Amino acid sequence: MWHMQKFIAEQSFWDLFPDASIGILVVRNMKTADEITAADREVIVNLLRTSNAQADQYLESNTISENSVVAIWRDAYRRFKTKKGVRCSLESLLKRVLKGNPVGSITPSVDLYNALSLKYAFPVGGEDVDSFVGNVRLGITEGGDAFQPIGEDADDPTLAGELCYRDDAGAICRCFNWRDGVRTALQDDSRNAILITENLDPARRNELDTMVDEFARLLQTYFGAEIVAREIIDRDNPEMIIVP
Repeated sequence: MWHMQKFIAEQSFWDLFPDASIGILVVRNMKTADEITAADREVIVNLLRTSNAQADQYLESNTISENSVVAIWRDAYRRFKTKKGVRCSLESLLKRVLKGNPVGSITPSVDLYNALSLKYAFPVGGEDVDSFVGNVRLGITEGGDAFQPIGEDADDPTLAGELCYRDDAGAICRCFNWRDGVRTALQDDSRNAILITENLDPARRNELDTMVDEFARLLQTYFGAEIVAREIIDRDNPEMIIVP
């Protein structure tokens, strides 16, 4: 039985980041990795290759933290509790480009969101909608939310004062887009997803809009996805329905 589920950006988030905007797509009936044709896979891999080259435009300095699209996230991560050395996912991608070690192909869905993240210099993440328990909230947590990071065997709960996405069963993604959890991660056979693009720069709101539209079009074209919701979340529009 379906229960209506919402995405809610809490007041504790807006208190820290009043100018943020978050692009959200909810998609259903995506093709699984096995169902995507070889030709379409090749198109997606080429998009990623092109985006690696396009990302150069954001790298004016050879010091990663001096580039404005990274500096804004470095500053953001100083405003809430994190583990030592935590970095934004976009920084990790751009660092590879800077070092001449382009971001390689992983799976079609990951390749697509890495391609868009590099092309537009926004952090992007995706989760399996069917894995959520109750509403999804973005805000500062009291800590102790259950969380098993991808690639690790042990539980690594959230810290008090940390910013995370969470539902009634625990954390979904920690420190904005830093670390994804096993429970909610997109799998090769995931069909229903939420795709989240984060922006902290009010001057880039239109770029976020453009990117979300391109994301939706590519998901429809290559994954046969049905777009069931598209929203830009901001302080004046802090929540949306993700499962009606």
